[in-house]
Amino acid sequence: MKSLKYTLLSVLILFISCDNKEEELKKIQQYASLLKMTETPDQRVALFDVDINYEEDKIKLEGITTTKAAMFKLMNSISRKKIKYINEIRVLPDTAVGDLKYAIARNSVINVRSQPKHSAELGTQGLLGMPLKVLDKKGDFYRVQTPDNYISWVDKGGITRMNKTDFDAWNNEKKVIFTKTFGAVFSHKSDKSEIISDITLGGVLKYKALHKDFIEVEYPDKRIGFVKRDEATLYESWLTNLQVSQSNIEKIAKSMDGFPYLWGGTSSKGMDCSGFTKMVYLMNGFIIPRDASQQVHAGQIVDPELKFEGLEKGDLLFFGKKATAEKGKKVTHVGIWLGNGKGEFIHASGNVHISSIDDYQPNYDEFNKNRYLGSRRYLGVEDKKIINLKEKIKL
Repeated sequence: MKSLKYTLLSVLILFISCDNKEEELKKIQQYASLLKMTETPDQRVALFDVDINYEEDKIKLEGITTTKAAMFKLMNSISRKKIKYINEIRVLPDTAVGDLKYAIARNSVINVRSQPKHSAELGTQGLLGMPLKVLDKKGDFYRVQTPDNYISWVDKGGITRMNKTDFDAWNNEKKVIFTKTFGAVFSHKSDKSEIISDITLGGVLKYKALHKDFIEVEYPDKRIGFVKRDEATLYESWLTNLQVSQSNIEKIAKSMDGFPYLWGGTSSKGMDCSGFTKMVYLMNGFIIPRDASQQVHAGQIVDPELKFEGLEKGDLLFFGKKATAEKGKKVTHVGIWLGNGKGEFIHASGNVHISSIDDYQPNYDEFNKNRYLGSRRYLGVEDKKIINLKEKIKL
């Protein structure tokens, strides 16, 4: 009888202990979820993805992060509870990429995908010469971060990886920027020679030498080529002489009229709505956030009453689902206001084209007018989310 009592007591203690462990684990997991929301609210630009479970008598932390702050807060929280734990959270970049923590895009356009596989959704694109951080590796894909902080995956064939010394050397070299919509880089000083690769608007290569009709250039992987002088210019000269204005925003935007729509696209080969606004501002000397839902949080609010009043040429107009009692508004589309008295804006939907919010105009767009969510002004506004290329970019 006494033996049975001891057995029942032992089982009860074990049950309570297990129950307490599960409750403690749940609290730690909830705290980790809270850290994810507060420390890395936008997983497109910062990562905190952690699994927490018991391994025998210890808490085991596994996963990845790009911010040590969130990881240390989690570890300190567990330590204060005097719980033993094993930390196997990887802080990216780590040994998976070694010393080659940087890269330069080596193709005219690189496709940056949501997952490390070719069948994954296209998240964004990078242009030839774009500098990248390399965070992780899986198979033939690398997780990279673009200058606008967007994090996703690119296949190894699209980039040339570098250590910090070579990366800094590349960034400090004199460059050439391609200023036409499409073109080619030739193997010799003749457009009849072999084509090394295509090149698109905004592509950047290292300057080597100036010739009569061509500029000699170098790829990040050391290939040598030649671009036509009337299709490219010295990057520093282009940037110095760039006159940022509402008129130039309109000029660049209209030069893309008819470009095809491509989900995730940010190049003249195809672009989505925010990829279009991004390219327009890039060719005006600015790096802006990647997606419409990110762009709406940059710049200065204009037209708070949603009456299409107080808008100026170059302002970004946002569209989507309006807020309800249950949910906040959801931005899904963006365009550029033309300020021409016709209520017109230019945007990428199907292709790049001009629409109007004026029902008297032949290009009246009732659909987007009815889902208008507000506007933002970027020109002349100081905002850390709007990077001025005339200031040195530090990755």
